[in-house]
Amino acid sequence: MGKEKKITAHTKQRTVLRWTADITVILIASAIYSLGVHCFISPNDIAPGGVTGVSIILSNFTPVKIGTLIFVLNIPLMILGFIYLSKATMIKTAVSVLAITVLTDIFSEVMPTYSAHGGNGIMAAIFGGALMGIGLGLNYQREGTSGGTDIIIKMIQSRNPDLKIGAITAVLDIAVVSMGMLVYRDINVVLFAVVAIFVQSKFIDFLVYGTQESRFLMIFSEHSESISRKLLEQKRGVTLFNAVGAYSGTELRVVVTAVHRTAYSKVKRIVRETDPAAFVITTSAGEVLGKGFAENSN
Repeated sequence: MGKEKKITAHTKQRTVLRWTADITVILIASAIYSLGVHCFISPNDIAPGGVTGVSIILSNFTPVKIGTLIFVLNIPLMILGFIYLSKATMIKTAVSVLAITVLTDIFSEVMPTYSAHGGNGIMAAIFGGALMGIGLGLNYQREGTSGGTDIIIKMIQSRNPDLKIGAITAVLDIAVVSMGMLVYRDINVVLFAVVAIFVQSKFIDFLVYGTQESRFLMIFSEHSESISRKLLEQKRGVTLFNAVGAYSGTELRVVVTAVHRTAYSKVKRIVRETDPAAFVITTSAGEVLGKGFAENSN
């Protein structure tokens, strides 16, 4: 009984520490995101999709600050999120939205801005997109979101799992960017928004997936045993599947392996030197987990 209490107490302690770390990172991430919005994005009328983009557009028609607009627009979405999504995710999202609201409005009073009017707007888009991407990436690492369209995307995907998140995001971002074009009547603003969205997505991918992007290979060859042996000599994880050609009826063994992108060229060379006629299918793997993979990735 005493042992069970110790385990329970230890588990609770770990949970508290994990939540403390998560909230701390989310607050830092929100500050970085807010800096990107205030210093680079909003001063240059860039509407990079989402609720933030809509808030920047609406700020041209109302004296209400951008941070406050972000909060107001998030209220109905947050309500829906608490109904349909994970409570833990929504608690972290609520913290993020509140932090972005407060910090964006505070920064509007105390922080300088970079104005590209008559200057280089591409710099504003790059640096603004980078800061927003870092903020969002850190947020996603801790299983939170920045609210807004992130909530819509999760709700749509939960009901239609076959829909790609990237496709849903693109549709929503295009809608906001198009709204910006109608309001500002300036094609440059639209182009800068596209650049900001692109840079933002790259930073998100880097922080969420790190540098562990890998290659997944399926190798069809009559010399599969020789190929697999050479790959094993290189300390690569290899799996063999029995397969039959539908047209020829020929039986062969398919070599399946995953390697870090830096080692892909070496593996490809081994396959070509062993069997120039080998049929190879290669695809990207955003992340590969498992004992031994990281140690043998180079």
